[in-house]
Amino acid sequence: MRRALLLAAAALAVVLAMPGRAGAAVVHHIVVDGAIGPAVAAFVSESIDRAKASGAAALVIELDTPGGLLTSARAIVKDLLAAPVPVVVYVAPSGAGAGSAGVFITMAAHVAAMAPGTSIGAAHPVGGQGEDIKGTMGEKIENFTASFSESIARQRGRNVEWAVKAVRQSVSVAADEAAKLKVVDLVARDRDELLARIEGRTVEIGGEKRVLKLKPVELLSFEMRFSQRVLAVLADPNIAYLLMLAGLLGLYVEFTHPGVLFPGVVGGICLLLALTAMQVLPVNTGALALLALGVALLVAEAFLPTFGVVGVGGVVAFLLGSLFLFDSPGDQVEVARGIVVGAGGGLAAFILVIGTLVTRRRGVPARLGVEGMIGAVGTARERLAPVGSVLVNGEYWLAETDEAIEAGAPVEVTGVDGLRLRVRAARRKP
Repeated sequence: MRRALLLAAAALAVVLAMPGRAGAAVVHHIVVDGAIGPAVAAFVSESIDRAKASGAAALVIELDTPGGLLTSARAIVKDLLAAPVPVVVYVAPSGAGAGSAGVFITMAAHVAAMAPGTSIGAAHPVGGQGEDIKGTMGEKIENFTASFSESIARQRGRNVEWAVKAVRQSVSVAADEAAKLKVVDLVARDRDELLARIEGRTVEIGGEKRVLKLKPVELLSFEMRFSQRVLAVLADPNIAYLLMLAGLLGLYVEFTHPGVLFPGVVGGICLLLALTAMQVLPVNTGALALLALGVALLVAEAFLPTFGVVGVGGVVAFLLGSLFLFDSPGDQVEVARGIVVGAGGGLAAFILVIGTLVTRRRGVPARLGVEGMIGAVGTARERLAPVGSVLVNGEYWLAETDEAIEAGAPVEVTGVDGLRLRVRAARRKP
């Protein structure tokens, strides 16, 4: 029985070690579906390295994106142009598109293909909310992006004129028109047709010509690692900003109410996640300093008699820092104005209100402990001359006084000495 199990385990190990069908060309396949960001750039780079290390015949990137960060797109283009294995970018499925940053990624591939019913184009650089970038900065970014698109098209032998128009005029074309204009190489209905049509095509890898030999073919698909998927979500500036607000709120509640624990733990986790996202986002350090100043001023308002001047300054600094926190012209990286006004303004108001209530609460006399006994009024249970029993706050205490006080007379506590009270005759009854 033991021998049979060992033989079965060995056979399973051999099967798992086999890369595919005997003699088949192994082609790696990944899917990029969504905005282009740091996580996607890392995923593409990792996939190219994996394909190279395993000796894959090619890497197919199935692409559907509305665009994304220009910095991340440039990183992907750099990897594609220097890829040691043939890379095929396939805009699919039908209804998908390669917009904005997707244009540069598609054109940078060794082979560019599209499925019927897809589109490509509209690569004009815009701000985080889709608005045009005005002034000299907008002109500089447009010129740079146009030259970037042109250089990719020239290196891959694609339509240079259209590549420039996609940036300067935001032109967009469907799959068939893109193939006619030589923006892409071909149109294929599915992956099987794609692999069949690129068979025998010659591509240039590292200055050398290489013929694609993909028959028979074994397609291996790979997905993003869990950490990359999490980073792809966190890298959204709106989510990073909300995590930062949640972290600040949780820590503020913990500092003002020590021992609650839950808000502090959750706030710490949220703040660390926000800092993780900020490591891959273009953070404006000046705006980050404004945020810190705003929080400091809002907290100070609770302790300083400034009649709201410091608090208003804190709100203004906090909101300005929020607006410019992710400031990268040409990239769609910006916190939505509605979130800044709603969440940011709400957090500032919350801290201000809670701080004010805490300050007012500090002016109320203590009701518990030694401090709570001072000024309390009770009744003498016997004649104090100078020591006797008194009833204060429903409790019997031994008390002493500097004057004689008759039984039943009201007394006022003036001090506490261990388990003995110092009292005097009171003018009001308990």
